[in-house]
Amino acid sequence: MTNELPGYAELHCLSNFSFLRGASHAEELVARAQALGYEALAITDECSLAGVVRAHVAAKAAGLKLIVGSELVLADGEKLVLLAQDRAGYGNLSAIVSLGRRHAAKGEYRLTRGDLARGVPDCLALWIPAPASAATWAATAAWLAEAFPGRAWIAYERHLLPEDRDRLAALRMLSATSGVPIVAAGDVHMHVRSRRPLQDALTALRLKTTVDSAGRALFANGERHLRSRARLAQLYPSELLAETLRIAERCDFSLDSLRYEYPDEVVPPDMTPSAYLRAETESGLLRRYADGVPAAVRDQVEQELALIAELVYEPYFLTVYDIVKFARGRGILCQGRGSAANSAVCYALGITEVDPAQSALLFARFISRERDEPPDIDVDFEHQRREEVIQYLYDKYGRERAALAATVICYRTRSALRDAGRALGIDRECIDALTSSLAWWDSREQLPQRFAEVGLDPAAPRVVKWLLLAEQLRGFPRHLSQHVGGFVISRGRLDRLVPIENAAMAGRSVIQWDKDDIEALKLMKVDVLALGMLTAIRRALESVGARRGRPFVLSDITREDPAVYEMIGRADTIGVFQIESRAQMAMLPRLRPARFYDLVVEVAIVRPGPIQGDMVHPYLRRRQGLEAISYPSPEVRAVLERTLGVPIFQEQVMQLAIVAAGFTPGEADQLRRSMAAWKRQGGLGHLRERLIEGMRTRGYDIAFAEAIYRQIEGFGEYGFPESHAASFALLVYVSAWLKRHEPAAFLVGLLNAQPMGFYSASQLVQDARRHGVVVFSPDVQHSDWLAAPAGERRDAVRLGLGQIGGLGAAAGLRIAAARPFRDVADLVRRAALGRDDLDALAGGGALAALAGHRRQAAWAVADAPLQRDLLLEASSCQDDVILPALSEGEDLVADFASLRLSLGRHPLALLRETLTRRHYATTAALAVIEHNRPARCAGIVTCRQRPGTAQVIFLTLEDEHGLLNVIVHPRLAERQRRELLSARLLGVLGVVQREGGVLHLVAGRLVDHTPLLGALATSSRDFH
Repeated sequence: MTNELPGYAELHCLSNFSFLRGASHAEELVARAQALGYEALAITDECSLAGVVRAHVAAKAAGLKLIVGSELVLADGEKLVLLAQDRAGYGNLSAIVSLGRRHAAKGEYRLTRGDLARGVPDCLALWIPAPASAATWAATAAWLAEAFPGRAWIAYERHLLPEDRDRLAALRMLSATSGVPIVAAGDVHMHVRSRRPLQDALTALRLKTTVDSAGRALFANGERHLRSRARLAQLYPSELLAETLRIAERCDFSLDSLRYEYPDEVVPPDMTPSAYLRAETESGLLRRYADGVPAAVRDQVEQELALIAELVYEPYFLTVYDIVKFARGRGILCQGRGSAANSAVCYALGITEVDPAQSALLFARFISRERDEPPDIDVDFEHQRREEVIQYLYDKYGRERAALAATVICYRTRSALRDAGRALGIDRECIDALTSSLAWWDSREQLPQRFAEVGLDPAAPRVVKWLLLAEQLRGFPRHLSQHVGGFVISRGRLDRLVPIENAAMAGRSVIQWDKDDIEALKLMKVDVLALGMLTAIRRALESVGARRGRPFVLSDITREDPAVYEMIGRADTIGVFQIESRAQMAMLPRLRPARFYDLVVEVAIVRPGPIQGDMVHPYLRRRQGLEAISYPSPEVRAVLERTLGVPIFQEQVMQLAIVAAGFTPGEADQLRRSMAAWKRQGGLGHLRERLIEGMRTRGYDIAFAEAIYRQIEGFGEYGFPESHAASFALLVYVSAWLKRHEPAAFLVGLLNAQPMGFYSASQLVQDARRHGVVVFSPDVQHSDWLAAPAGERRDAVRLGLGQIGGLGAAAGLRIAAARPFRDVADLVRRAALGRDDLDALAGGGALAALAGHRRQAAWAVADAPLQRDLLLEASSCQDDVILPALSEGEDLVADFASLRLSLGRHPLALLRETLTRRHYATTAALAVIEHNRPARCAGIVTCRQRPGTAQVIFLTLEDEHGLLNVIVHPRLAERQRRELLSARLLGVLGVVQREGGVLHLVAGRLVDHTPLLGALATSSRDFH
C-alpha cells in the first residue's frame, strides 16, 4: 500500500468569464491548481474563450500545463466539454464557439447536435449526462461515439450528493454498453471552497432572484472547487483519475502557437508588399518635401524600411495606409497619434502629421527588434463619421475576417455593492441610498463609514456579508462590450484565431479578447478611434469656407501666429483641444507657450507622470530663468536640452536609459512597458539596480542617478510620449487659431460636435458671446438642423433646431428643407409635423416669428390642424387670444428646459441682488482681490474633478461674468460631502490663491444655495 498522491488534471473548470457562474479569476484557478500539484488545468468557460489568454499567461509563469476548452449546452439540454488537441482543433473549437454566438443575440448562444455533426475535428469531447432514462442516455452515448470516434468520454463529477454511488454505477454500465470510457471531472466554479457564498450570489443574480429565494437552484454544497489530490483519491476510482492524465497528454496546444497572417488585398497584384510600401513612401516623401528630403529624414526612412522588411510588417503599414486613404478620399479628417508618430514612414504615408524633420523621434518606441511584436498604430477619425470607416472595413474584409476587439466591463465599487445587495435581498431603497451616496473618489476603507451614514450598522452580520461579497465581486468581469475602435483583421477566417460574437450594435461583431489579450499574444490591432475635435474642426473649416466662398482647409491656417499664443498664454482656452481643462488652464499663464514645441510640452506636462516625478516645477523655474540648467554629460544634454534638462516625455526616459545606463533600444522600450507593472507589484527589483548601477559605471553621480530613477518611477503613474503630444499639439494649435480668428465658426464646429470636451453647450455659447459672437435662437424660419453662420455676418451664429430637446431629427430636417412658412398651419402641412414636434418647437421658442412668445406659440400649436383632410386649409374657429408673455425668470427656466442654455441674462444675474445681500462677490470682483485674502463667491457648479494623483477636489463655478476654479481639500470634502456632491448653486467662503497669474479660491466652507434656482435645470460634468 502506498501513500503516493495520484496525478490529476482538471478537465472541466469555469472562470469568472462564464459570467455570473464562475466565482474565481483565471489567475486564481491557475495558482491554486499549481499549488495542489495538478498536472494540467483546462479552462472551459461556457461557449467562450474570453478567459483563456489570462489563464495562458498565468500558467506560463506558474509552469502549469493549460488545456484550452469550452463548455457547451446544446439546444436539447445536453452538456459537452470540448478540449483542443492541437492548433487545428483549437481553430475548430473557436469556430464552433463563434457559430453558437453568431446564431444568437449578444450574450447568448445556440448550438444543436447538427452543428456538431462532423464532431469538431481534433477536439476531445466530455459528456456530462443530465438525469434521464437509460434509453435516452444510450442514444446520446451512441451519437457521441459516432460524432467523436475515439475522442469521447463520459464525465463523472462527484459533489457528495446522495445519488453519487448510484450515478457512478449507472455511468459504468453505460460505458460498458456504449464503449465510451469514463473520466473524472470536477465542474469547478471556484478555486477555493470559501468562494461559495459569492458563487451563490452570482447564481441568484443570473436567475434574477435572491440567495434566500433561489432554493435548489443553488449548488447543494461547496464541492465545486479545486480539491486536493488526497481528497480526489478518496472520492474517485483511481482509474478515472488516471484517465484525466491520458486526456491531458493528448492535448498539445498552446496559445503561443497562434500565428497571425496579415491581409494581403491591400497590395496590388503585380507588386510585393515591400515594393509597394517603398513606392508609396517615396511618393509621400515627394509630396511632403517638395524642396527635397532632408538627409536625416532619408536616413531614418531607410532604417525604418529595413527593419519593417526584416520583421515582415509591410502589410500592417499598408493596411493602415489603405484605411487612411479611404477616409481622406471621403473628406473625413483623420490623424495618427501615439507611438506611430515616431515613424517617418507613417509621416510619408500621411498616417501621421508629425514632421520627423522637426522632431526628435525614437523609432524603437514604435517598433523594436527585441520586442518582437507588431506595432500599434492609433488613428483618430471624426467621431460623427467614424462609422463610415468601420463599415468600409467590414465591407472590404467581411465579418468573417474583421471584428472589433472586446472591452471587458468589470464590476466597480458601486455596481458591486448594488448587485451584492440585490443577491442578498437588501431593500432596493436601501441599496439606492447607499450607492447614490458614493463619490467616485471614495476608497474601499471608507465604505463602512458610507454604510453608517445611511443608517446601516457596518458591524451587523448582514452588512458585513454585503461588504465582503461586494469586495470579492469588484474587478469581476460582468460582460463583454466592444472596444472604442480596436480592429483585428486577418488574411483568413478570423474565427479560427479567436471566437467572434455579435455586438449589441447592429452590423458589428466583436472578438472575445480585449486589447491586453491581443497584446499578450502579439496579434495585430488597428485602432480606428473617434475624436470629437476632428469633427468640430472640419465643421468649423466648412463654415469659414462657406462664408469666404471657397474651400478653407488646414493648410490655410497660418503657423506660429503670435496672437494665438497670446490668447493661449491668458488661458483663454475654453473649447480648445486638450488645454481647456482646469489643470491645463492653470498651467498656461505659468508656461506661456510662444511656439509650437511649447504646446507639445504643455500637452504632456500636465500628466501624472511628470507631476509624480517632480518635473513640473523644475521645468517652470528653468523656463522662467529662476534656476540654472546643467547637464552631467553631452549625451544627457542631447536628450534633455529641448526640455531644459528635465525629462518630460516617455521617449526621453527611454533615451536616458540608453545613453546613461547602457540599455539597448528594445530594453529601453521594455522599461517603459514595465513601469506600470512595477507600481502594481510594489517594487522595481533588479531593474532599479541595473539603472542606477549602469549610470554609476558610466561616471554619473549617485545623486543624479537616484533623481533620474525617481523621475522614471513617476512615469509609472502615466507618462505621455512626445510623439503623442506632438500629434495632439497640432490639433491644439488649429483649434486655438480658429477660436482666436474665427470664433463664430469655431462655435459652430463645437456645437455641432457635441457632446465632447469639458464644457456644455451653454458654457461654449456664453464664452463665444464674451468674445463678441452674436448668437441667435433656433427659429423655424431661419435655422438648419445644425448650428450655422447667421447669414453673411462673420460674427454671428444661428442655433440649430437640433438644440431643441424633444424634436426629432427627421422633423427638423423637413422643417429646414421646407422653410419659409406663412404661418403655423403652413408649417404643419409642409413639414408634416406631429403634436410632439409642435410642442417641442413652441417650448424651444422656435415659433416666435410665426406665433410670438412661448405662451402664444403654445396656444397656436394647440389650435393647429393636424388631420390631413378637407378642413386642413380652414382657418381656426377660435377667436384670437392674446396671452401674457412669460416673465424673464420663467423664460430662463424654459430656455434651459428645452435648449439646455439661454441667450437671455445669466441665471445669476437675476439672483445677483439676493447674492449680494449674502455678501457673495462676482467672479469679476474676485479678479482684483489680492493673494491670501478672504473672499466669498457663489456660482452654478459646472464641473467636479478629482484626478487620481490629487488629494483635493476641484470645482468650477459659473456666474454671469465667467468661471471660477475652487479647491476643496479632503478634510472639508469629507465634512461637507453632501454640499460638495449635490449642490447645483454653491456658495464658497475661502481664501484667494494666486500663482503665476492663475486665481483659485481655496474653500473653507461650502453653502448649498440650490433652492434659489427654483425650477431651473442645471447639470455638472464630473471627471476622475
